[in-house]
Amino acid sequence: MVNRIVYYLLILPISYLPHFLLYRVSDFAFFMMFHVLGYRKKVVYGNIKNSFPDKTPKEHHQIAKKFYVHFCDVIVEGLKGFTISEKELNKRFKVRDRTIVDKLYEEGKDIVFVGGHYNNWEILALGVSMQMRHLLIGIYKPLSNKYFDEKMQTSRQRFGMMLCPMSQTKKYFEKDFGRPKGIIFGMDQSPSNPKKAHWMTFLNQDTAVFYGAEKYAKEYNMPVVYGVIHKPKRGYYEAEFKMVTETPNEMGQGEIIEKAHRFLEDNINELPQYWLWTHRRWKHKREE
Repeated sequence: MVNRIVYYLLILPISYLPHFLLYRVSDFAFFMMFHVLGYRKKVVYGNIKNSFPDKTPKEHHQIAKKFYVHFCDVIVEGLKGFTISEKELNKRFKVRDRTIVDKLYEEGKDIVFVGGHYNNWEILALGVSMQMRHLLIGIYKPLSNKYFDEKMQTSRQRFGMMLCPMSQTKKYFEKDFGRPKGIIFGMDQSPSNPKKAHWMTFLNQDTAVFYGAEKYAKEYNMPVVYGVIHKPKRGYYEAEFKMVTETPNEMGQGEIIEKAHRFLEDNINELPQYWLWTHRRWKHKREE
């Protein structure tokens, strides 16, 4: 009952707001989150300080403040995703250049897509399928709240994206959907089991990273493509693709996932405010 009240009396009313009012909600959320509540400030400032040890405390503060502004935009834009129209979505999200992926489609090749929580990953999940020829399948971890998990699935899949629970990943790799598919991995979460992770230096820190994308790419001999989202201005996003490898089995152990993380690292170093700094990315330590 509580879930339904929250959805129909809070989430949907915000979702139906026009964008100019939606961003007033975001501005208020920023004030409350940054200046009043201090939401995860210790985590955010710690992550930024450790990632950029050469920057000054003033620069760390500027990155954090810009991040919270953007983070609140992502939250309200995520709520907007429940009701946004196809026309509005196509206006606010574009794929810059499909040359790389269209070539692979013409060759009949499936793709492993990798990317991080950089800029607005929710609008990518909503809009990218309408602008791509591959059937896109996102690997996701189901929410513990079944009501909101169902709402999230319905929202993300209404413009063509398919969702695959992590437990069924292998099944989706092996299934023939009648046309080339692209399976999307979010690669920058903290692995639940660091013993099975690949370890590397990322943002100046010893970091455990998921190995699954590389594992499946090699097992099924699928090209790996890195995707990043750019933000030309508030409320507008563009996706860009870079080839990681067309020949995964010619790459050494860990090379694929490390190359993809270097692409992400370059994006973060250029505009750090757009990465998800609230996440406890470095909670695991490598065993001796």
